[in-house]
Amino acid sequence: MEEEFSRRYRELYEKHWWFRAREEMIVELLRRKQPRAGWKSILDVGCGDALFFPELQRFGDVQGVEPVASIIRPDNPYRQRIYIGPFDERFQPRKRYSLILMLDVLEHMDEPLKALRHAVQLLEPGGALVISVPAFRFLWTKHDELNDHRTRYSRASFCRLAEKAGMNIQMARYAFHWLVPVKLAMRLKERLLDSGPSIPTVPPDVLNRLLYWISRIEEKLLGRMPIPAGSSLVIFGGAEAGDDPLASRKRHETRTPVERGEAEMDPRALP
Repeated sequence: MEEEFSRRYRELYEKHWWFRAREEMIVELLRRKQPRAGWKSILDVGCGDALFFPELQRFGDVQGVEPVASIIRPDNPYRQRIYIGPFDERFQPRKRYSLILMLDVLEHMDEPLKALRHAVQLLEPGGALVISVPAFRFLWTKHDELNDHRTRYSRASFCRLAEKAGMNIQMARYAFHWLVPVKLAMRLKERLLDSGPSIPTVPPDVLNRLLYWISRIEEKLLGRMPIPAGSSLVIFGGAEAGDDPLASRKRHETRTPVERGEAEMDPRALP
């Protein structure tokens, strides 16, 4: 993200209708899927300044990974729980997690397959992954460029990625359905006017509340219906059934890149 966008991120996360609606959607998903024993250990990949930690710590012990040190405030009370560095093979926490979140993270990565595989390998037996990504390449706008996105995913393209990573998908559905025509209109406007991206701001209070409630009501009414379009894709799953992540990792390391399906894997080429 651009430096100015990074500076505004906290305000956007705390006040903007989209972030508020997404957080509540994820919290509701965690409540529905939570095992009886609860989520004992949680990892938030791409956690930023730990803005989601207050909600996540209600479900279990939370840690995070954030590659950009400047995002994390020196006085952040969760700072000691955040590993500062890339989420790759260098991140070796010597433990496994019952829940790993990757919320709007994979679309920023040059090698999403390796990152997703690493997350699967860090799950404890029966552990779960919760992932969100922007949906559909045809919804690409200058906002994606501002956010330094590499791609947007369809359900089919993400399922192919997950299969290569050893992830068993239990749920993959679209969200923010009403934003599809809005994003298409934005894309058309950008093409006609050749306009550049603008730093997002929090809308005026009345409009901000209205858009929040449109999103929440849509989620309540349509959230579990198989609607084939939305501006976001939400995924829930875990390691492949009956497979131990560490054993899977050892098998993977003995195979060639072609056998692993990595030879032609370019995230920007995904539909």
